[in-house]
Amino acid sequence: MSSQRPDNSDQRQASAEYGGRRPSALLRFLTGVMAFSIGVFICGACGSYMPSDPSLNAATDGPVNNLFGSGGAIAADLLTQTFGWTAWLAGFGLMAAGLRRTFAIGPRRGMRWVWGTAAITFAGICLAAWPIPANWPLAAETGLGGVAGERLLYLLSRPFAALGLPAPDTWAATVCGLGAMISAAIAMGLDASDAIAVLRTVRHSLSIAGRATANVAATAAATATHKRDDAPVEVAGTSNNEVSDLRERANSFFENMGTRKTAQQDAQLPVEAPADDIASQFTVAEKGVLKRVEDTQEKAQQIQRSADSPAPNLNPAKPVQRPAAPAPMAGHSPADRILPPIDLLDAPPPRRSDIDEQRLLEMADELQIVLNDFGVKGRITEVRPGPVVTLFELEPAPGTKSSRVIALAEDIARSMSSTSARVAVVPGRNAIGIELPNPDRETVYLRDLLASQAFRRNRAALPMALGETIGGEPTVADLAKMPHLLIAGTTGSGKSVGINAMILSLLYKLSPEECRFIMIDPKMLELSIYEGIPHLLSPVVIDPQKAVAALKWVVREMESRYEVMAKMGVRNISGFNAKASEARKTGEVFTRPVQTGYNSDTGEPTYENEIIDMRHMPHIVVVIDEMADLMIVAGKEIEALVQRLAQMARAAGIHLITATQRPSVDVITGTIKANFPTRISYMVTTKIDSRTILGEQGAEQLLGQGDLLYQASGGRLQRLHGPFVSDEEVEAIVSHLKALGEPDYIEGITEEVDEDAGSVADNAFGTSSGDPEEDLYREAVAVVRRDKRASTSYVQRRLKIGYNRAASLIERMEQEGVISGPNHAGKRQILGEDSDAA
Repeated sequence: MSSQRPDNSDQRQASAEYGGRRPSALLRFLTGVMAFSIGVFICGACGSYMPSDPSLNAATDGPVNNLFGSGGAIAADLLTQTFGWTAWLAGFGLMAAGLRRTFAIGPRRGMRWVWGTAAITFAGICLAAWPIPANWPLAAETGLGGVAGERLLYLLSRPFAALGLPAPDTWAATVCGLGAMISAAIAMGLDASDAIAVLRTVRHSLSIAGRATANVAATAAATATHKRDDAPVEVAGTSNNEVSDLRERANSFFENMGTRKTAQQDAQLPVEAPADDIASQFTVAEKGVLKRVEDTQEKAQQIQRSADSPAPNLNPAKPVQRPAAPAPMAGHSPADRILPPIDLLDAPPPRRSDIDEQRLLEMADELQIVLNDFGVKGRITEVRPGPVVTLFELEPAPGTKSSRVIALAEDIARSMSSTSARVAVVPGRNAIGIELPNPDRETVYLRDLLASQAFRRNRAALPMALGETIGGEPTVADLAKMPHLLIAGTTGSGKSVGINAMILSLLYKLSPEECRFIMIDPKMLELSIYEGIPHLLSPVVIDPQKAVAALKWVVREMESRYEVMAKMGVRNISGFNAKASEARKTGEVFTRPVQTGYNSDTGEPTYENEIIDMRHMPHIVVVIDEMADLMIVAGKEIEALVQRLAQMARAAGIHLITATQRPSVDVITGTIKANFPTRISYMVTTKIDSRTILGEQGAEQLLGQGDLLYQASGGRLQRLHGPFVSDEEVEAIVSHLKALGEPDYIEGITEEVDEDAGSVADNAFGTSSGDPEEDLYREAVAVVRRDKRASTSYVQRRLKIGYNRAASLIERMEQEGVISGPNHAGKRQILGEDSDAA
């Protein structure tokens, strides 16, 4: 009997498939163990993940509950937020690959890792589109696919959105799901016959489940009508043919719609319901797809409210009364000012006053059904129609988490056949607001807001018409109380029109003596139209380098204003203007010591008393249309200047309005964001951009064309509809303002000042020479002799130069005998008409 030797042909074949050169068995074993260990670590860490564990995003002192300690908590937090459930798939994949490599299971295929990685990536994108379950710990921050999955889903959905397909996220997720299945099959080495066998097994299992469900339904129908005696069981009103028909329908349903989740719906059916009622809920359409019967009787039964709950209250917005010819707006400004008339704005068309209440109730019932389908219990209590969107207030059942309802915004929009839906908590009430766009959107016009009583009677220092609420009420905010405004919005969102509306609101309310502007427009498109209006302190700045110089001038002006306020004993610009008004009436004079140079003998600084200008101190509004362009040129310098102004400039009457269409963290840095508590976000592209500007999602669900979210001083978000103003209207207003007077520009605002070269000491000892300086000196002497006023501040204002240069000119006049030295009151006398300067 011959001994049988083991057949090693499989091992030789595996060795041949490795390419004839077997790697080191020890190296293969170690790498396999390492891959398996990493997979176990990922699965264990993510499986025991707790958001309350100390991590890079949660600085807490509580105990660590993670299976792998602090390191596991940090890794789980990063992996869960970045990849979501995809981290689990990667962990299981590493475990499987480690086992294969450790024990040399199966032939080696170099592309297996590539296809496995592709399958996990596609699965993560598909998970990002799934509804977020209630127990997901990061429901308020991200979905099941993590931040990476949401970002990739957004990128892949853009081609479907460009094609005009509805629900582009669903299309992208479907394609990625098919890609994940195909990649996984290739990675596991399945061929066509294996795939067909798997599909047959699944189909057979679903068919068995369908027959079992049909039998249960038939038994329930028979039990409901079964008599309590020993008579044979009879199903009332149900024949054997009908039961067979029911079985055939159930088999067809489970064979063609095996993936549909109907267990919850079947569980909610009464046990005593006849079999005919169950089968009649569905009808077979073309290609074997089942659709619900939409006849009138069935729909009336579906939309019947549970427990006979009352119908929601309708609170329609009151139509805005447009005054035909409003009187000129009066305010607290000088009596001789002239404001642009309201007639420069086009008269808007009349608004519709009719509201289809029946349609609103039907929408409320339809929304109720959609929420029930997603497992959200509650009832619609209020319906508030507005010019652009309609607000449905949902009173959730006890135990319903608001974060779960908020995460269903895209699914609600898809189910309601709407372009978008925004879900937010109604502050101060046990209600969740669901905002759906109206089929026919109304336009909000700037003329309506400026003619409203809310704006005309507003006594704010810097009133700005922001728009109308959901209910159609005008909203006017005070820039002086904000005190600075940060705006973001993508192209086409209405951001530029909104900035124009804010600027025109100030121009319609304040004269050049009350409010001055410095406009910075690196794009050279939006703000250049305001060139030449008398409210400007300098021409519109379009060069980023000159913008830096302009911001430095604003900082110096802020410091100078604070010095004057400190000398007069006031705390803010309103206190200074009140005290200056009294001083002008009584003739009181205030002075402050100003350094004019250094004593040549002792080297100590010399001072003179400068008379403080008692004229009305205007507010200064700095408008920056595109922050991203400035951050690219001089990011650190711009950030430091904006931070200093945002922290200190409020009391000095200086306010910032900054806008960007790229709200990324390198543009809106943490420092800038912390100093701008008031923010406005128009429509943005992603949830990440919305969180960057507002701290929470929601701006990506806006409709564009002026639809915005307003966050006042870090409070709750308020949805507003910004006003529309055309370019022709802006040009008409600008032309009217130009006809009133020339702008009084201040020279040197956009010029870079060298603090060392421009010091008073250097200029006093002869470093200021040359023809331009000599001409300037002669002009200064002529001004002093003509006006009989010899002071540094007067020369500075008349020649529109910096203070250091004016002080140098005054000191040179004193040295050359044009004027005398300051007396005990700080005043100088003009000595003689002859001078070397002449």
